[in-house]
Amino acid sequence: MQHTETVIVLDFGSQYTQLIARRVRELHIYCEIHPFHIALETLKAKKPKAVILSGGPMSVYGEGAPHCDGGVLEMGVPVLGICYGMQIMSYFLGGQVEASNRREFGAAEISVSKESRLFAGLPQSFPVWMSHGDHVTAPPPGFAQTADSGNALGAMEQPERGLYALQFHPEVVHTPLGKGILRNFLVDIAGLKADWNMHSFVETAIADIRAQVGDGHAVCGLSGGVDSTVAAALVHQAIGDRLICLFVDNGVLRQDEYHDVLDMFRETMHLNVKGVPAGERFLAALAGVSDPEQKRKIIGREFIEVFQEEAKTLGPIEFLVQGTLYPDVIESVSVKGPSAVIKSHHNVGGLPDTLHLKLVEPLRELFKDEVRAVGRELGIPEKIISRQPFPGPGLAVRILGEVTADRVALLQRADRIVDEEIRAAHLYEKIWQSFAVLLPVKSVGVMGDERTYEYTVAIRAVESQDGMTADWVRLPYEVLHRISSRIVSEVRGINRVVYDISSKPPSTIEWE
Repeated sequence: MQHTETVIVLDFGSQYTQLIARRVRELHIYCEIHPFHIALETLKAKKPKAVILSGGPMSVYGEGAPHCDGGVLEMGVPVLGICYGMQIMSYFLGGQVEASNRREFGAAEISVSKESRLFAGLPQSFPVWMSHGDHVTAPPPGFAQTADSGNALGAMEQPERGLYALQFHPEVVHTPLGKGILRNFLVDIAGLKADWNMHSFVETAIADIRAQVGDGHAVCGLSGGVDSTVAAALVHQAIGDRLICLFVDNGVLRQDEYHDVLDMFRETMHLNVKGVPAGERFLAALAGVSDPEQKRKIIGREFIEVFQEEAKTLGPIEFLVQGTLYPDVIESVSVKGPSAVIKSHHNVGGLPDTLHLKLVEPLRELFKDEVRAVGRELGIPEKIISRQPFPGPGLAVRILGEVTADRVALLQRADRIVDEEIRAAHLYEKIWQSFAVLLPVKSVGVMGDERTYEYTVAIRAVESQDGMTADWVRLPYEVLHRISSRIVSEVRGINRVVYDISSKPPSTIEWE
């Protein structure tokens, strides 16, 4: 998709890189993340209006330290270096970067020492978040120091060349005024209009879909979740009845999901949806498989094969619509410099070479909350838009160990209870995700004066903005009590319930 104004974030491995992109987009400015080693000509071809150099865990002098092309600083567009980005800027331009005997990590106070457009409208001193070992001891020639933390040079700039740098992290919530700094850089200094919003996205996306599909026909695999729903609605706006939707029963859906989803899309969305009962096929393919990556790949493969087979019966289908999101891409493919692949997603990087359908991924550039905004822009009912995320591989990645029909049935019943109780407590729309996980662990219990030896279920509830980071929800004890009591009483085969209090990172939201 072409954008009139784009900001590029070059990633040097910082844990906060995605937050930079999020903060920029919150300012209504389109932003992309690319690896630090992107070719200079490729970067120039994207015609960015500004470039941001992210932080990173290494020393600029370290063996294998990530270095971008120095020409990035000579492109004639404003550049903002953050933490490591400040150090790499200083390294290239002749400043001094040294290791410190005193690392600066956590809350700090920044004092503005020289008037700067970057700090316009901000107080003389304000709290920030630091996370660095090395620091710049002398700015490059021509640069002025504009702030300090008492322990390190806090900011420097050479406005004539459009080069600015911060030792602290403006993108994190622990720097309360950080968004104002980013706004100053992007709007006041770089001159961006800050007019990117979901209305303009929808208009551009529809035009792009029409251009890509032409007079062709497309098939969309619906899951019942927000992503595929919004993708289908967007493509339907673009090509109308030339979109045919398929909803596949993969055997690892939530209880009654298959029929409920079919009814919802036919009666509420008025989409042309064909149901494909393929549960036995998927469960047979998953038999004996415990490795989570293999589960994901198997389910992704079966999905594509089912789509291909069904497409042959629908007429001249040339395109496959998928609800791939930006976090899916980030977590599946190392597009962020030295960052590691966390896990694969069934709709990213797992497509076989034999795929005979061309991909249409209208949401590939968006975060989850942005997708919901697109859905509202399209007029999709709130009861669909507000649905919590559900993984593409379904309950298969919430059943640790082998996936069997019996285990699926156990988890379906437990998960239904979690859903009912969270909704009854009026918490459903306040929580990013809440669900049950079936563990491959049996423990001794006592029920009706008899000894039991049955499975354990873990309850997971997290709050998040876009799924990239998450914190566990402090559910009221009464809610946990009702969930636990009902599961143990109503689901024969489960005699113990535990609550997951892990955040992301270090954990992921899903267990697999």
